[in-house]
Amino acid sequence: PIRDTADFFDRFSTLMDEKDDDELTHESLKSRTMEMLEEIRTTAFATELRRCNLDCHDTLLFVFMAHLFVDNSDDNILFSDIDDLFDNDDMPGWLKRQLRSRDSSLFAKSLIENVNENGMARSDAFKLTDKAKEELLCELNLNRMAKSDKDLIKADSLTEKTLVYNAAEKSLIDELSSILAEKRFNEVQARLRTAGMRQGFCCIFYGAPGTGKTETVYQLARLTGRDIMRVDVNKIKSCWVGESEKNIKAAFDRYRNICKNSPLAPILLFNEADAILGIRMEGASNAVDKMENSIQNIILQEMESIEGIMIATTNLTTNLDKAFERRFLYKIRFDKPTAEARAQIWQSMLHDLTDKDARKLASDFDLSGGEIENIARRHTVNTILSGSDLIDIDAIAESCRRERINSPSRHVVGF
Repeated sequence: PIRDTADFFDRFSTLMDEKDDDELTHESLKSRTMEMLEEIRTTAFATELRRCNLDCHDTLLFVFMAHLFVDNSDDNILFSDIDDLFDNDDMPGWLKRQLRSRDSSLFAKSLIENVNENGMARSDAFKLTDKAKEELLCELNLNRMAKSDKDLIKADSLTEKTLVYNAAEKSLIDELSSILAEKRFNEVQARLRTAGMRQGFCCIFYGAPGTGKTETVYQLARLTGRDIMRVDVNKIKSCWVGESEKNIKAAFDRYRNICKNSPLAPILLFNEADAILGIRMEGASNAVDKMENSIQNIILQEMESIEGIMIATTNLTTNLDKAFERRFLYKIRFDKPTAEARAQIWQSMLHDLTDKDARKLASDFDLSGGEIENIARRHTVNTILSGSDLIDIDAIAESCRRERINSPSRHVVGF
């Protein structure tokens, strides 16, 4: 008898070996698979699969794809792999068309998705969705499927970095850091729960590029011991109609799952979220505008129910949608550093820089912290190449003049 889900996949692997040796037909494989699923009908795998209400053809196809993932960590299943399911290694044309056009029930039930390569969805390559891995394969407890670890930036991997803030920024960031500490955060959430208020913390860091927004999230995570689940909006947008919305929803679903299985809620980071925080289009008629509006509506709904910590960073300063503005509990504006702050940044990056030279650079060049770091790194590389540790203040000043692409000291390159 088959005892559990792990035993089921071991037995299915044996059946596939028999199929490869032409000892089993496609129809026999289908019948045996359905019988085995009946034997483990009380398992989460069989129960969740029944809830999907698939016919026997789609059930076998999903079991086969799950088998490839369980046995080989295969997240790139091609038509040539699916051929192995059929007699004479020949997949029916109707099934190939169904998968290419995404008409298969496996897509409709969010069990499989197309593989993305360089931001484009491949119509001939497939993988299990995170939902399928988490909900149907949860009993297997495979390390390679541990979604609590996949793609997370671990708090203990973050390097300590000194950041210099203006007074208003520092006050708000210190306050937020205190609240996100585990004991304090649990107390605050308990009080909010008792008061019947939303327990999630949604924050937005906004301001000019290079002012330390993303790095501040990293340092908050390091200080509070929280991992980061980073969502880069541009990477989850798909060329398929409706797929981007599913990807955004799946990101929040995965975050909820991680929170359930983690002693400490991670930070959900929407980095460079300009594309989703702008003002929604009224009366959108073209597909792109409709997609953007749909994504924004999904995020707005999710922000209402999130119980963890979401931080969005954006360069937007004027056209933030009012609906988003209302939902962000903490709104921290990152201004370009003052001359005094720039001097501190210079000395934190180049320790041998004198107070006088740091103040001179800060006064002469209105640079962001990110731009100062670029110049400091370039200077450090040059000192390594030259073998000299001396500070060349003239070379640094010239680098400051050349840092921005539209600097008048740059020569125009053209044809």
